[in-house]
Amino acid sequence: MPDAPNGGTQRPHVIVWTLLLTGFATFMASLDNLVVTTALPIIREDLGGDLAALEWIVNGYTLPFACLLLFASALGDRYGRRLVFGAGIALFTLASAGAAMAGSTDALIAARAVQGAAAAALIPLSLTLISAVVPPERRGAAFGVWGAVNGLAVAAGPLVGGAVTEHLSWHWIFWLNIPIGLLVLPLVFRRLPESRGPVKRLDVTGTVLASAGLLGVVLSIVRGHEHGWTTGPVLAGFALGAVLLYAFVRWELRTPEPLLPMGFFRSRTFTAINITSLLMYAGMFGSIFLLTQFLQLIMGYSPMEAGVRMLPWTAMPMIVAPIAGAFTDRVGGRPIVASGLVLMAVGMGWFALYADPGVSYGGMVPAFVLCGIGMAMFFAPSGAIAMGAVPEGRQGVASGVNNSAREVGGALGVAVLASVFAARGGYGSAQAFTDGLVPALWLAVGLLLVAAAVIALLPERRAPKAPRPAAPGPAGPTDPTPDPRPADRVPA
Repeated sequence: MPDAPNGGTQRPHVIVWTLLLTGFATFMASLDNLVVTTALPIIREDLGGDLAALEWIVNGYTLPFACLLLFASALGDRYGRRLVFGAGIALFTLASAGAAMAGSTDALIAARAVQGAAAAALIPLSLTLISAVVPPERRGAAFGVWGAVNGLAVAAGPLVGGAVTEHLSWHWIFWLNIPIGLLVLPLVFRRLPESRGPVKRLDVTGTVLASAGLLGVVLSIVRGHEHGWTTGPVLAGFALGAVLLYAFVRWELRTPEPLLPMGFFRSRTFTAINITSLLMYAGMFGSIFLLTQFLQLIMGYSPMEAGVRMLPWTAMPMIVAPIAGAFTDRVGGRPIVASGLVLMAVGMGWFALYADPGVSYGGMVPAFVLCGIGMAMFFAPSGAIAMGAVPEGRQGVASGVNNSAREVGGALGVAVLASVFAARGGYGSAQAFTDGLVPALWLAVGLLLVAAAVIALLPERRAPKAPRPAAPGPAGPTDPTPDPRPADRVPA
């Protein structure tokens, strides 16, 4: 199939196939980000391991995912997004088989790391494949569908993990990816048009500096709780990562074909949505990591029962995200994202106020609903905001940056909230668990409110109004057509 022009309009069936196939792959990758959370107590019994090992089962996926997003996006822009996307599906499927057959915690963490590396090609390139076939005026609705799938996968992870763990075994969490991958992979190459970015040469130096710098920072984040935030190895990782990222910025300012044009950050919209994404994921991932264990260890639910009781959270993205995406095309994404973050903060605050060893499930339902609605309102417009702030053809890089911010935030949230939990409580008793959970949840509330403030305080910048038609003169009639580009978009 011939290359699709970036931003061009494709026939409706091409758009439908693109949304369907990218949705399946995105669901598979996003689901595995959190699918193990409700299975962690069972995995702990089966394979052994302490709190640090449980964190690594989650963060083993997050670490390579966060570090390789920019690299995968650049590969897609250079060699073809469909090609790299398909390779990511193949690798993810193989890694899932490795995770299913893992006989030790170390083997499971290693397979999760390969899954994370493969997912780095799936999540950002799904957005650029959509952008290549959907016209700009309809992308908000298309990203709303993408956001619904992504939000559903994140929220459904605990449910799917609990159901499969209870009725089969935790190994089947990963076996289920195999038929999905085998079904989707051939269809990707048959039904999706190929598209590329404008960059003709891969920025190898920038890629190495960015990936190594992110590795140093994220690795220190996930090891901070285990080894101590002020220990030599952790501080050295932060320092080395910061130096490498500084070198990356300097290199990108000098090279003629940068991996990440630094001019993107002249857009206040682009900068704000990435800060917001980092803070939102920190609050959400850290909270889910602890809440799914609270439902099982303290409230006494089985993995399946815990997943079912998160349905009020799980169901909301299916209903709300497409609506929020459609409204993004009309009113813009900023107020929708800000409102969603405030709703999530209220929901987390509700959890913190009601958390108690004797709490009833009914008292937690409103919090689940608020968090689900808020998460859907964030997922739907945030992709459109990030992609709309950069020139056509550079959406792959914008998507990579935004998803990197999300994954760094997720790793930071799990590490920091787990540190607060361990400092104030622990697994010793129901009361000890609750004593650690409550301050961790209040920290999540603070992160979500700061994220809401960052995006809400962003000035609303509108394109200038079209001039009034003037009387025809010698040079002909004045063209009243306004510039169609977003006002805060980085010029090409």
